[in-house]
Amino acid sequence: MKYPDHLLYQVTKPARYTGGEWNITQKDWAGTPLKFALSYPDTYEIGMSNMAVGILYEQINTRADSLAERVFAPWTDMALVLRNNKIPLLSLESGHPLGDFDVIGFSLGYEFTFTNILNMLDLANIPVWSKERDDSYPLVIAGGSAALNPEPMADFIDLFVIGEAEEILPALIDLFLRHKNRAGRFDKRGLLREAATLPGIYVPSLYEVDYLDGKYQTLTPLVPEAPKSIRRLMVSKLPPPPVNPVVPYIEIVHDRGAVEIARGCSHGCRFCNAGVIYRPVRERPRAEILKAIGDIIENCGYDEMSLVSLSTGDYSQIDELVAEITAKYGNQVALSLPSLHLDTHSVKLIDSLPGRRKSGLTFAPEAGSERLQRVINKHIPESELLATAALAFERGWTTLKLYFMLGLPTETDADVEGIIELVAKVKAQGSRAPGRTPQIRLTLSTFVPKPHTPFQWSAQESEANLMRRHEILKHALAKRGVKISWQDTRVSLLEAVVSRGDRKIGRLIHRAWKAGAVFDGWSECFNFEIWRKAMEEEGIDPAFYATRERPLDEPLPWAHIDTGVSDEFLKREYRAAVAAELTPDCRVSACNACGLEGVGPGC
Repeated sequence: MKYPDHLLYQVTKPARYTGGEWNITQKDWAGTPLKFALSYPDTYEIGMSNMAVGILYEQINTRADSLAERVFAPWTDMALVLRNNKIPLLSLESGHPLGDFDVIGFSLGYEFTFTNILNMLDLANIPVWSKERDDSYPLVIAGGSAALNPEPMADFIDLFVIGEAEEILPALIDLFLRHKNRAGRFDKRGLLREAATLPGIYVPSLYEVDYLDGKYQTLTPLVPEAPKSIRRLMVSKLPPPPVNPVVPYIEIVHDRGAVEIARGCSHGCRFCNAGVIYRPVRERPRAEILKAIGDIIENCGYDEMSLVSLSTGDYSQIDELVAEITAKYGNQVALSLPSLHLDTHSVKLIDSLPGRRKSGLTFAPEAGSERLQRVINKHIPESELLATAALAFERGWTTLKLYFMLGLPTETDADVEGIIELVAKVKAQGSRAPGRTPQIRLTLSTFVPKPHTPFQWSAQESEANLMRRHEILKHALAKRGVKISWQDTRVSLLEAVVSRGDRKIGRLIHRAWKAGAVFDGWSECFNFEIWRKAMEEEGIDPAFYATRERPLDEPLPWAHIDTGVSDEFLKREYRAAVAAELTPDCRVSACNACGLEGVGPGC
């Protein structure tokens, strides 16, 4: 079954829903025992840019006993067309309804996709609450970075995969196959109890949550198979990169080939959730990267390649790698290096890339004063920033985009003034450069305290203070010709509520979705009034979850998830932040005893 053409004519970007792209895998439906729907709860353009989807798609489809097909969140116009015509959500490869699959796997990359998950299940005629899905419905599983606090979605998901799924996936597939009955459905009760015994698997229905005066207290296993703590899965060696990725018919967010060159980051920025949950650092060998690039060019025809990592410039042989790629492919391929550290070496590195237009450079100082940089453990000497800007302008770059956060822990108005002074000095470097004066763009985000970071106990700044500091920056920098953009502070408030939530937040998510909340990460769809009313009706005080400083001994709803980074280390880092003390990068200094000692290369 495919969506009828006359319906696709009614929606924007109908190619989001047609399938049939280059390099898709189509397997014999009837002859394949286990069927996965890989579901990314955002638009096709964003989901197709997600590397995890491509990795799992290839890993599952290489097995003879399993198939994986893709499905993405339909945009609001398509969702309306499906509801009005009573057509269920279909997979792209074979056009089967999601209810025909054995397993529906969602990737949780961002809290603002959670309402989309409920919407996708509902469009598939599948109950959103896990307790309402009997054995006749598919198993609904989830993983991804936002699953490291699974509690807000715990009542909707049957099973979470915590951490990096590549090594546990074969065992999980084998378990699923063992629990399929003759009718082709799972014995879910037995399956979930056995799944809970596997490393990195969290089954929420096997636990009971206790509260005291509305505050989360404990999570108690109800069966002996359920462990008290679930350890994050970590692959010791990066698996082979996908070299036959599906090539979209339409332009996607990252419309290029991509190779993951390293996983993890050792800088230790205290606000960064990814810096914790992807530790330790693991690098892919240069030879493997070079071969993967060649295979992707041959298999897909891309003329641009991205070398992906949380901090690409930290790859230990990045200069040699770029030189080898340039020597081998010359002007045949343009290189993209996202997530570079702010220093002059990065400018020289980007300048050396083949096929690179000198338009804009992006760096993220995050804080404007040295004191606040020490608080967040991201100290970039002013001299380094100015030297980097000067070099970029001298070499012909016309735009410099700088990212800063507002509302960081211990921030004062003096720190905000520090942003103004720093940007003015950067702009002065541009005025000295030959040719047209470069443009400075400033992007402001609001600090959101995240689980599993040293700032997980910190309060988010009040909206009143944030708006006042926005105005300080706007007034001072706009007249200097600096273009400023910032996010709605209510978006950040809600992100803090959901990301640090317990199971009660699941009811909030459900109520907001029922009231029409979908695509909350899109400014044209976000409606804070829906969420405000839902919080009022559910008795949820956003200040309790977002703008309240938490005692270090308060039980945390995500404490049963063990990232491998110890609670003692996070508390030590929190105290160091308050004292504005730096913790050095453990790749170039002594081990910081974070709890992962001996786990990864260099640990």
